[in-house]
Amino acid sequence: MKRPTKIFLIGPMGAGKSTIGKQLAASLGLDFVDSDKVIRERTGVDIATIFEYEGEEGFRKREAKIIDELTQQDNMVLATGGGAVTTPEAANYLASRGFVIYLHCSPDQQYERTIHDKGRPLIQTDDPKSTLESLMEVREPLYREVADLVVSTEKRSAASVTKEVNQYFDEN
Repeated sequence: MKRPTKIFLIGPMGAGKSTIGKQLAASLGLDFVDSDKVIRERTGVDIATIFEYEGEEGFRKREAKIIDELTQQDNMVLATGGGAVTTPEAANYLASRGFVIYLHCSPDQQYERTIHDKGRPLIQTDDPKSTLESLMEVREPLYREVADLVVSTEKRSAASVTKEVNQYFDEN
């Protein structure tokens, strides 16, 4: 397989999209872009603040617009927010404009990686583990539907996941 020049990372919060995305981009000589970071830069506020004032629906509209714009650019690895695939337009932009990699990990692993991160509004609940399980139940089929490749990040380093993706490109 010719190495793609537009790679989009999807998956739940805590799967490693940003960390792995940076390493993958560096290994392929591509730029790294994080859609949540672009949203924060453009709005001047963090994601939690957008959720507070506009709700999840308002945030998803902003996110779909940014994903539309970013997926039209070349030579990059794009890390998306965990819920990007829940907006049909954003899911379509991802699926139709580049190579999509679903970085999978269990809700238990997500919990371990995100429990102390106060910048994740969806898990600021009395029972974040149940919230992660519920989100995964809804989103898992969407991730798999959009993905060209599924890679587990469960109990793995970013370097080992990056190596697996590069081997996939070399062998296919």
